[in-house]
Amino acid sequence: MSEILIGTSGFYYKDWKGAFYPDEMPAGEYLSYYAGRFDALELNFTYYKMPDAGQSRQMLEKSGERMKFTIKAFRQLTHEISGKSITEVLPLFLKGISPFIEADRLGAILLQFPQSFHYTTENRLYLKSVIEAFSPLPVAVEFRQREWLKGSVYRTLEEMRAAFVCVDEPSLPSLMPPTVINTSNTGYIRFHGRNAKAWYGADATARYDYFYSECELEEWAIKIAELGAKTKKLFVFFNNHAKAQAVNNAGILRNILGARQLRTY
Repeated sequence: MSEILIGTSGFYYKDWKGAFYPDEMPAGEYLSYYAGRFDALELNFTYYKMPDAGQSRQMLEKSGERMKFTIKAFRQLTHEISGKSITEVLPLFLKGISPFIEADRLGAILLQFPQSFHYTTENRLYLKSVIEAFSPLPVAVEFRQREWLKGSVYRTLEEMRAAFVCVDEPSLPSLMPPTVINTSNTGYIRFHGRNAKAWYGADATARYDYFYSECELEEWAIKIAELGAKTKKLFVFFNNHAKAQAVNNAGILRNILGARQLRTY
């Protein structure tokens, strides 16, 4: 059975103060507090801002010696692709996250492609090239476009030892269904919430304003057990961060898996 690490997508949100972080706690202590309660963290700010090695070292120091980090790729590697993405942007990104690599605390690099990233020859070639450029580091690929649900895609990811990211998100045309697919020794699941009405709105917080019921998570526990049986390490992250719902849902899922005697960390 896989080592199952449960956490949240990001840890620094203003509306978590009082709901998760104590009211009197300085923001500089948030990561240490989080690390005392979770064994994995998905860094999302690295999509908006190129990571800095100095900041990465500080995060390692504040998180103790145990927690694993998965790191979302900078936007110019997935959303704003150009001829410089692999040759110039990727080396800068690697330099910024190098402390995590050197400390053996990197769980995976998350390549989350937008819904506009269609299944075309050009995009298939780029996908293969960017994974190769990150090799031998662990890479997890999330598609927002269901055109990529193809056996040929799974085989390519398997050949390149890249993880297919399984998702739970609104049931909308073109978006990915809650499918369990395994393509590497690392499993990866992201819970985005099911707020269909706000999904395409401008307010990102509203988009991820959703609380999973225990029944909904029970259904996923079966899929997690299935994926866990095929992988050595399985990351599960909650991105429904509004109102600290991600934290609460992570705790509920951990209890559910514990009751099913699935080993979580």
